[in-house]
Amino acid sequence: MDSPWFLTIAIITIVAQAFTIFLALFEPALPYTIKQLIPYPVDSEEFLRILSMLSDAGICRNTRIDVLTNGEVYYEAELEAIRRAKRSITLEAYIFQKGKVTGEFLAALTERARAGVKVNLVLDAVGSFATWDSYFKELREAGGSVSWYHGFNWYSLPRLNYRTHREILVVDCEVGFVGGAGFADHWRYNSRKRQRWRDTMFRVEGEAVAGLQSTFIENWLESAGELLTDPAYFHFGKSEGQSPVLVVDSSASAGESTSARMLYQTLMASSRISLDITTPYFLPDKGVRSELIRALERGVRIRIICPGQKSDHLLTRRSSRRLYGSLLKAGAEVYEYQPTMIHTKSLVVDGVWCVVGSTNFDHRSFGINDEVNMATCDRDLAERLHQDFAQDLALSRMITYEEWLARPWFERLHEALGWVLERQQ
Repeated sequence: MDSPWFLTIAIITIVAQAFTIFLALFEPALPYTIKQLIPYPVDSEEFLRILSMLSDAGICRNTRIDVLTNGEVYYEAELEAIRRAKRSITLEAYIFQKGKVTGEFLAALTERARAGVKVNLVLDAVGSFATWDSYFKELREAGGSVSWYHGFNWYSLPRLNYRTHREILVVDCEVGFVGGAGFADHWRYNSRKRQRWRDTMFRVEGEAVAGLQSTFIENWLESAGELLTDPAYFHFGKSEGQSPVLVVDSSASAGESTSARMLYQTLMASSRISLDITTPYFLPDKGVRSELIRALERGVRIRIICPGQKSDHLLTRRSSRRLYGSLLKAGAEVYEYQPTMIHTKSLVVDGVWCVVGSTNFDHRSFGINDEVNMATCDRDLAERLHQDFAQDLALSRMITYEEWLARPWFERLHEALGWVLERQQ
């Protein structure tokens, strides 16, 4: 007598799961329209206060930021900071891949843990799935702690699609690192088939480091069930700097609104001169594309650097190329980086505002993932990022609208296949 009920419940469960998957793949993104532009210059205090409120980020001023270009530079800077640690080291990463790079970091972290420094790591269970928990045995024995974000447990299945994509390292709460690079050999070493990836990180000292530490503490609580309150995690350093800095800590809400999306959308809508975008995964939804086209209609020069054929995800690249058309037709300049995979995530607005962090121009970053970005109104820093942008541009190939229209049928077919999973890439 129970069999029909069991079968009914099973069918309902299967249908509900299938519907959930359908929504994840095809639910429309939040439109994010801005009907009234902010009537203040982007370098004004009024604009800063509005952007701070919209992105839910406090304004930090006594902060120094250095641009670190490529793994041979930022990994060495990070290791140097770790080896000098006296109180605490907190690290959060989407990718922590077993190899030479992580071996060197683990050795440094383990040595500091044995010296009494508090060492805490949050690693994403999906992004770092190939790195087994046993890899951290010596670090744990030395006193360090490692927790997995949204691991593979029955009770975490509803949150399985929500990942931490943040890349953060904070040492003694005096120096921090934020950007797009995780920890893996392909960011540091050339191989027979490819050069090391192109990427950018910020090195930060001063008041804004507290924002990075706060961001880490949030996900440590979610991963380990422990709220960090020891003073070792809150020894704030000082640094001189007058430019305002926002640390934008972004997590998805039930309605898909995120602080990262509000930051990017507001800056795009407020541009008057130029938008220079570098992104490894360019899959802008309709709202972002419309915002970029409106900027072009205002006379804003838009240049976008994406990966070329050396992309690490062919399907994602093809899906991205499918979306070039309306932007190219409206006057955007799209370039594809040739030498290797470009993983830099940066935005420079009107030569004034700079954003570097973990956010891609895709739905996962704007509506699903936990992300962190550092935004600052600083002309000197914008010029420094522009130097890297100019070098990357020189190594990129411009895509014309005519070339885009003439792409072969098999590429168009691949694009159509990529559209099915576009919101999850």
